[in-house]
Amino acid sequence: MNNRLLIIVLAVVLTLCFAGMVLLVSCSVNPSNTDKTLVAWVSLTNTDSMEGSVLTVQDGDRFDGIILSEGKWVAGSEDNKRTDLNMGIPVQESDTTGKLVQLAIVYKGSEILMYRNGELKSTYPAENIDLLSSKKNFVVFGWTHAGGKAQISEAIEDARVYSQALSETELKSLQPNKPSKLNPYAWWDFEGEKLRERTGRFSFHKRSGTTWEGIFNTKFTEGKLIIGKNGYVNALRDYVSEIPQWPENPPEDWLTFHLAHPGPGIAFPGDPNAAYFYKGKYHLHYIYKSLYGFAYAHVASDDMVHWKWHPTVLIPPITGHGMFSGTGFFTKEGQPAMIYYGLKKGNMVTFALDDNRDSWTKPEPVIAKDDAGKPVDIKYWDPDCWLMVDTYYAISGGRNPELMKSDDLKNWKYLGKLLHEDYPDNLGVSRDEDISCANMFKIGNKWMLLCISHRLGCRYFLGDFKDEKYLPDFHAKMNWVNMDWENGPAGLVYFAPESMLSEDGRRVMWAWLITKSSQTGIQSLPRELELPKDGILRIRPLKELESLRYDELVRSNFRVKKGERLILDEIKGDAVELAFNISAPLPKTFEINLLGDENGKDGLSISFGAGQKTLSIGSIKPPFELEDGEDLNLRIFIDKNIVEVFTNDRQAAAVAHDHIRQNPNIMITSNGDLLINKVKAWKMKSIY
Repeated sequence: MNNRLLIIVLAVVLTLCFAGMVLLVSCSVNPSNTDKTLVAWVSLTNTDSMEGSVLTVQDGDRFDGIILSEGKWVAGSEDNKRTDLNMGIPVQESDTTGKLVQLAIVYKGSEILMYRNGELKSTYPAENIDLLSSKKNFVVFGWTHAGGKAQISEAIEDARVYSQALSETELKSLQPNKPSKLNPYAWWDFEGEKLRERTGRFSFHKRSGTTWEGIFNTKFTEGKLIIGKNGYVNALRDYVSEIPQWPENPPEDWLTFHLAHPGPGIAFPGDPNAAYFYKGKYHLHYIYKSLYGFAYAHVASDDMVHWKWHPTVLIPPITGHGMFSGTGFFTKEGQPAMIYYGLKKGNMVTFALDDNRDSWTKPEPVIAKDDAGKPVDIKYWDPDCWLMVDTYYAISGGRNPELMKSDDLKNWKYLGKLLHEDYPDNLGVSRDEDISCANMFKIGNKWMLLCISHRLGCRYFLGDFKDEKYLPDFHAKMNWVNMDWENGPAGLVYFAPESMLSEDGRRVMWAWLITKSSQTGIQSLPRELELPKDGILRIRPLKELESLRYDELVRSNFRVKKGERLILDEIKGDAVELAFNISAPLPKTFEINLLGDENGKDGLSISFGAGQKTLSIGSIKPPFELEDGEDLNLRIFIDKNIVEVFTNDRQAAAVAHDHIRQNPNIMITSNGDLLINKVKAWKMKSIY
């Protein structure tokens, strides 16, 4: 071989060797993280509850876990993508006698291996996924996955995650509560006085068992995590601000012009809270349940119609507690503030530190004291705060709420019960009916107490103050469906109101719409409230909603004869506003049917007639009467299957239909001649 050829061969060899070294270095720096091991020592405490997790690692919607399902320990995964129930390990009687069983799932290359007490029980092929390199992953105990099933009762002695596939020998060498030769990716031994993860990777733990979740059951005691039916623990990293965001291609059944929560988490409850107009912007908060617990989402707007989400900053890792119902108000100095119920902490006050409402002061407790300066033993719940002249007044919700006052929002004097002893007997509602989610404000020449009863839903009082007590002289409902807290609403519940003053002084309110839907945290259309000199409350849709209108259609001066079925088939779309002006006198009864099928069946009926005292909308009957010779004016908003109806500016109601239609399919029938002066229809733009 000549020297030139030898040099070429050596160069090729050196190049290949260098490439191999680079590949080796690259592999050592970026190893595959699909390999991992989940291992835990556990015993079941109740065999009536057999669906849940011992240990789950999750990132976004993807997860792997040691799951109990159908009487077997299985490798759980989203949509069963890496789960084979036939390969599960059957639960044995010894698993339920207090004796610990070591369960381990090893994810190795393209297979899953399942072990019981260090012995291989099953193996099967699977396309494993990387969950450990993420900086947003978290760990779940109890729930199969975040928001999943939690029908398991168990005592967990020790739980670990390793970032490699452990061998049978290595699994057998592990002992609960003792370190291993291999360093775990995460480790809970449940020893000590505080629930903590030993490597420090997961620094925040959210346990069930709050006031709202009173049926849940978790305990950390005697070196074990005890989880009862419906219990769970989330182990999370240091909080990184999350911002809810509407998806580019939302599901077809998502609403078009109602504000609703897009995730992360679910907005149940989805109470609107703490609303303001400040320095050119409208701000609204609402409750949602994040992985860290109950938080306040924050949206801002130029027009109360189009909203943009801000970072979530009112959340347990920052406030130190979950966020439940409250209201916004302004201090004497004009500073935005809010009062709310902090879960397990009582009622709290906090103040905005910046114009965008993205920073708030450390929450300060509201503690009512007697004349001697001693705290009064009262229940703190769903507070409200308002300013009268130079004095702040606050209530703590419930039956006939507790009342207190303060000059500085720090020292609170207890005043006893809110309602005056002269509370009238003719209001149609007991003084002991629950008053929660309260909002007290001046409107016209009255003070309005906008609130809920957990039984009746949204309602309001009108009245005044006498001897520093509230004395109402009028009461009315804004909701006509009772909430079934176990089975969900049979229809739509108008709930948890909140209001604010607009830039030009209009009183605007929202409420949480509770209905069976794929969306959560649905907020009602904003309503304008006014109390003129006649003392009758006016309720109108927010004027700014008109900016969403397009493709106007008008039909004028037509009759619907007795027995006729008139179909307005020129009106199209699943996001529509309708305006009917119907001439007096009305026939005895007529009906506008919406959202039926092509044959007019299975629709939502709106019916009324001469001399009637209620307007029938689906299954609800809000009170409403026409004056002599008065025309009937209906504003009807259809957003997929949510319908909101405004009647002559004196009544409003929201309902949910069972079906979503591509078109409103409007059909009008009457038992006598019906003169319709005008119908206007508009398609409605998306607010997103």
